[in-house]
Amino acid sequence: MSLTRFQALDIILNRAGFEPDTVEVPDAKISSFFGCNVFNEERMQEYMTKDAFNTVQAAIESGAKLSIKDADLVADAMKRWAMDRGATHYTHWFQPLTGRTAEKHDSFFTLTPDGEVLEEFNVETLVQQEPDGSSFPGGGLRSTFEARGYTAWDPSSPAFILEVGDGKTLCIPTIFVTYGGESLDYKLPLLKSQAFLEKAAIPVCQLFDEAITKLTVTLGWEQEYFLVDEALFNARPDLLMTGRTLLGKHSPKGQQLDDHYFGSIPERVYAYMRDLETECHKLGIPVRTRHNEVGPGQYELAPMFEEVNRAVDHNQLLMDLMDRVANRHKLRVLLHEKPFAGVNGSGKHNNWSMSTNTGQNLLKPGKNPGKNLQFLTFFVNTIQAVYKYADVLRASVASASNDHRLGANEAPPAIISVFIGDSLSRVLDDIEAGAGADQGGVEQALDLLSKIPNLELDNTDRNRTSPFAFTGNKFEIRMVGSTMNCAAPMTVMNSIVGRQLETFTKELHQEMSTGTARDEAILRILKRYITESKPIRFEGDGYSDEWKEEAARRGLSNTPNTPDALKAYVSSDAVELFTTSGVFTEKELHAHYEVMCENYILKLQIESRTQGEMVINHILPAAIAYQSELAGNVLQLKELGLDATTYEAQMDLIRRISDNINGIKDKVNQMTQERKYANEKEDASEIAMDYCTKVKPLMEEIRTYADRLEYLVDDREWPLIKYRELMFVR
Repeated sequence: MSLTRFQALDIILNRAGFEPDTVEVPDAKISSFFGCNVFNEERMQEYMTKDAFNTVQAAIESGAKLSIKDADLVADAMKRWAMDRGATHYTHWFQPLTGRTAEKHDSFFTLTPDGEVLEEFNVETLVQQEPDGSSFPGGGLRSTFEARGYTAWDPSSPAFILEVGDGKTLCIPTIFVTYGGESLDYKLPLLKSQAFLEKAAIPVCQLFDEAITKLTVTLGWEQEYFLVDEALFNARPDLLMTGRTLLGKHSPKGQQLDDHYFGSIPERVYAYMRDLETECHKLGIPVRTRHNEVGPGQYELAPMFEEVNRAVDHNQLLMDLMDRVANRHKLRVLLHEKPFAGVNGSGKHNNWSMSTNTGQNLLKPGKNPGKNLQFLTFFVNTIQAVYKYADVLRASVASASNDHRLGANEAPPAIISVFIGDSLSRVLDDIEAGAGADQGGVEQALDLLSKIPNLELDNTDRNRTSPFAFTGNKFEIRMVGSTMNCAAPMTVMNSIVGRQLETFTKELHQEMSTGTARDEAILRILKRYITESKPIRFEGDGYSDEWKEEAARRGLSNTPNTPDALKAYVSSDAVELFTTSGVFTEKELHAHYEVMCENYILKLQIESRTQGEMVINHILPAAIAYQSELAGNVLQLKELGLDATTYEAQMDLIRRISDNINGIKDKVNQMTQERKYANEKEDASEIAMDYCTKVKPLMEEIRTYADRLEYLVDDREWPLIKYRELMFVR
């Protein structure tokens, strides 16, 4: 039997003295235990000879393929370290297209043919495994009868030990591919895009500094989430099945007072946060910031910047840790982008930048004004890349759950625009006006560059309505959803900027081949890019209707729903981008598109079915029971011979309840029929569009009727946990 509303509230009220199983903190100083469960450089040096370590480390840093001999040395050292830490099993840890991580555990324990007991882990088990994975989404890359999937070790991301209760498992980050090497995951495209961007960026870097030989993409994510008590969570079938509330009247008090934002962290939540941070630090996840967010019961944590592949791995691992730690505290984490209607949803802002082996951040203007031309080259090329491939970037953050945020007055809109602030806007406008084709104009622009003030961190105001904003030394992609794998937008960013830098290099060579000086040629090209990309630069309120009209005049796309947004992935521009860069083959691209369409369909299918069951099994019985109670009261008053005006209020309630009951019944029947019609189609994109335009609107209508009933029905009769309880009962 499902948990009822009042049972859940009683559980919370009677939970006096509950103490969660807290995580043991090895030492008060984080630095003393940070990364203790990670097979990092320090552990490799401890368990490998100096020569072996140097050889392996050089291969990893250069991206070269490890020899079997060197990989075997790593496997032996990794096994000894893991077993010394108490690990009994190992797993290839990968990121399929489900959005979360996957693992299949194998024991170190084995028996030889003659019965001898051994702990075994060798180069073969380190480098590759066959976890099958036939049920993971593949978009047609694998036929049913040959649906094996293969995992292959990613040496650039360190192995780690995951502690679950008393068990410890060695986790080896891997890619997940078909037998033919086609991508079935998020990691392989990310790694390919990173290599592509580095190859394209190094020649541009060396125009300014020949010592630059390596480029690293950095990512700093910000994870928003909600916490609710587990008893309340278990009493809401919609939270249990979909991660969001499909029904629920707004609470009289929500976030309108802004009293939760950056407020005092509740003691119970504070205990959860401390435990979560300890688990993160043991696994080398450099979380540093924690605070209350805008919505009641909403919070955020953020780490320091890391290399993008490692940052993505850490965010995926974090989401798993959040669930595990919450369970120990009798809490549940809501990562859905919009768990509550009428309250701010959750995002995962991705702060993207590029750094070099010489210690330079290519998107930081720098203290020496003479280096500003390098900054402007990468800055302007990034804006130009986003302008040319805005639709593909939008597609990378599209999902059924994120549709509830994008375009609402709480998150960046579905129109891609770039915010750079007044100072840098003036710089680009001056270059556009001053860097003419004549020598004098170029000299004027160069003189302007020397006078640009030092543009350090926070030289721009933070425009929260912008989906893509420059924030001092990085670009913040604010439209990424809280449930998403950061690898998707990062793969697109790396690919589009790499492609744009290739174009820039080609055009620069053409300019210089005519005898034009290097700096003059760079400025001519940048001036043209500034002019071409000007439509995407916007400093105003991205939520306003005026901006939607202005964006249309500028020729910018507005795609508020996922089925329309995803089409950009299979456009001719996207196919050319990804196949030329080597990030995706055309076959892989179409397969990933199919998977994203299917994910959208399945999520709405689950939501609509869950909602249908809730209103039929929970809402209507409660409404009918209360209506019957009212009807009985009316009959009693009639029998007493009272005038009809005496029970006019009861009659009005009865009529209003009937109207909403009938509305629910009709709309649920329509929704069921629309799902049936949609599911009969074969093309995934058509099915997705039907769910978007036909099923989803009916869900909104059903919710309206149900929420009206919540207002009308006696509180003692209402079966579902209410918003005020979900967000304010601690």
